[in-house]
Amino acid sequence: MSYYLIDAVERLGNPRILVLGDLILDRYIWGEADRISQEAPVILLSEEKRETRLGGAANVANLLRGLEAEVTMSGLVGADFDAKDLRVQLEGAGVCCDGLLEVEDRPTTVKERFLGRAQHRHPHQMLRVDREVRTPLGEEDGARLIAKLLPLISEHAAILISDYAKGVCTPQVIGAIVAEAKKHGIPVLVDPPAHGNWDLYKGVTAITPNRAETGRAVGFDIDSIEDASRAGQQLCRDLELDHAYITIDRDGVVLARASEEGVHHPTRKREVCDITGAGDTVLAMIGIGMAAGIDPENLSKLSNVAGGLQVEQVGVVLVHRNEILGDLLASRRHHEDKICELVDLKRQLHARRRLDQKIVFTNGCFDLLHVGHVSYLKQASQEGDCLIVALNSDESVRMLDKAPDRPLFSQDDRATMLASLESVDYVIIFNDATPNQLLKELQPDLLVKGGTYSKDEIVGKEVVEAYGGEVKPLTIVAGLSTTNIVERLRQTPTEPVAPTTFTMPTKPPVTTPNPLERKAG
Repeated sequence: MSYYLIDAVERLGNPRILVLGDLILDRYIWGEADRISQEAPVILLSEEKRETRLGGAANVANLLRGLEAEVTMSGLVGADFDAKDLRVQLEGAGVCCDGLLEVEDRPTTVKERFLGRAQHRHPHQMLRVDREVRTPLGEEDGARLIAKLLPLISEHAAILISDYAKGVCTPQVIGAIVAEAKKHGIPVLVDPPAHGNWDLYKGVTAITPNRAETGRAVGFDIDSIEDASRAGQQLCRDLELDHAYITIDRDGVVLARASEEGVHHPTRKREVCDITGAGDTVLAMIGIGMAAGIDPENLSKLSNVAGGLQVEQVGVVLVHRNEILGDLLASRRHHEDKICELVDLKRQLHARRRLDQKIVFTNGCFDLLHVGHVSYLKQASQEGDCLIVALNSDESVRMLDKAPDRPLFSQDDRATMLASLESVDYVIIFNDATPNQLLKELQPDLLVKGGTYSKDEIVGKEVVEAYGGEVKPLTIVAGLSTTNIVERLRQTPTEPVAPTTFTMPTKPPVTTPNPLERKAG
């Protein structure tokens, strides 16, 4: 249920995470492309602006910062200007660069993209220029990187490895890091490369490959949920993983373990604008959750949400916790999710207050739901961002000196009817004669009541105003109240109703004229 995920986001804290991998500096040159060069038959780009972004493992570090983790970056940079630019970008994002190793014989990896517009239309990529070395890191430099990393490991709650196959993640480096992490009981999460041998990741905690990467690794296509589950089990066995998160784009995530059938966590439909950065976002979300001790099932579900928010944007953007909370709150529309116990409701309201949402509260018996109730609850919901309906239990209805045959419907039935209304966000059942104790616990921003009540007649007014809240009477459809409706029903004489018999009407026979009998015209 969504409140478990909301609670998981609330418990993330600010863990320290070490990110190791291939750092990439992404440069973008934007301009107008509306002429052909006189020197050669090529498009001439008139530069308008330049932009620099963090890519590869550096992007993972940046995304973790967006999720409020404390991050240390580790990897290789060259002895060049691009390395300085990369450091400035990382430090500007609040990332610690103590784990970076500068090497003389290879450049900082840079991808430079040229994007042109014709006649001021939408820009298109014209050319990409890569500056990189893909050969594996040498043994001497590997030893230097390990020497930098080993003292840092025990200071972190999780290690994330982002392998883009640029040479940093060698068996020498990964073996030393994984062994040291195990010594300290620190989880290691890996986003493996698109191609190559994954055996060097044997013994890590988990991996996060996508559909295509998984298919290449196991030797068969991932065309179904069952394929993803089978592949995940195989990877867990072969690589001795605790579990694997197989991301299958529009179908969500399959959480796999070696000895169990995979669990599929579907994602909801979204408007997909750009899939760039979705994999890094999933890695960052699972990584911070793993560092915070969130269970794998909830991490799998949260990675769906974070990845989904990413693909709704153009380019790579930071996905913040508030966006995740907002998405979770917006998606909880099933009536069973709306009926809450006090502890769960308080968690939900804490999340809403983090988003600066206004909380509206009303209460009543709602024994016979009618158009007056529906009208006033709709009006109440428009007073804020969420509406809580506190429902008198069967016991408290009887406390209010209602007729001996009241309530007409049980508290569970009444709660279900209320929760089915679109205007209602939460339903909570209370046993007291008044909602005063509940108001003290929840402290809504606004207490409303429908009917003929004046503000001073609304029960709970003193409680709400004491902590600085507002109280407001609302209108209701004239002449309608549950008590009056029930009384009218009691006074209506009951007469036996004769059963209605329905007889199918008979059609007149259809006669087909004989063509031989047609008149000559």
